[in-house]
Amino acid sequence: QVQLAESGGGLVQAGGSLRLSCAVSGRIFSNYVMGWFRQPPGKEREFVAAISWFDPRTLYSDYVKGRFTISKDNAKNTLYLQMDSLKPDDTAVYYCAARVRHTLVVTPVPNEYHYWGQGTAVTVSS
Repeated sequence: QVQLAESGGGLVQAGGSLRLSCAVSGRIFSNYVMGWFRQPPGKEREFVAAISWFDPRTLYSDYVKGRFTISKDNAKNTLYLQMDSLKPDDTAVYYCAARVRHTLVVTPVPNEYHYWGQGTAVTVSS
């Protein structure tokens, strides 16, 4: 099993920044793809960004590209999401997820990830 624990959510004004963290623990796999997803109130879960754990491949959704940055610290087993220029539409519960099989593919599809954290809420006020 892989355990994922998000932190760093909160309330921020539009135009502000937040950095989310996701601590990864538990079973060690040979490679991972780590993703950030979000679920706005009343909407479906949607892809935000993903990164390959042992190489520099990244993938971003079009609506966060240029504003959000996904990164990782392999030594600390921690995934990050730096969110800048936040908008009210970014309000959501943010989840990190791990894909531990077929890791050559950095995928935006939620059901292709195998482990999920509990989420951290981000609220952006206008």
